[in-house]
Amino acid sequence: MEKIKYQKLVDKHTPKENILLNALIGFIVGGFLGVVGEVLVELYSYYLHIPSKDASVFMIVTLIFIGCFLTALGFFDNLVKFAKCGLIVPITGFAHAMMSAALEYRKEGFVTGLGANMFKLAGSVILFGVVSAYVFGLLRIILIG
Repeated sequence: MEKIKYQKLVDKHTPKENILLNALIGFIVGGFLGVVGEVLVELYSYYLHIPSKDASVFMIVTLIFIGCFLTALGFFDNLVKFAKCGLIVPITGFAHAMMSAALEYRKEGFVTGLGANMFKLAGSVILFGVVSAYVFGLLRIILIG
């Protein structure tokens, strides 16, 4: 009986989230980040006189750098509180995960701290990304030929 009373008390005091508003904010922020990425590609293409394909690599590196820099300064978490998944889902979220782990374990040294713990959170993303790319590649070969 105590567990049921405790759960009711927790449910009563847990703030309710507005899922529709959170999804809308995430959509707008993610879309804005996509626009920023496209502007970066166009700027790199125009000013560096390189093809868009190469400029997109520079854009990705720039977004990763910005995500890592904001994480190191301690601003990224505050931005995520506002932007929700709009900042976590793109490449900036992956950069934040890597940088957070690196900052957390930096005092333990390069090998046992950074090297051993940097991929704790991001390792599963890398693993499932590679596995899903393999599976979808096989499906494409089988279905399309």
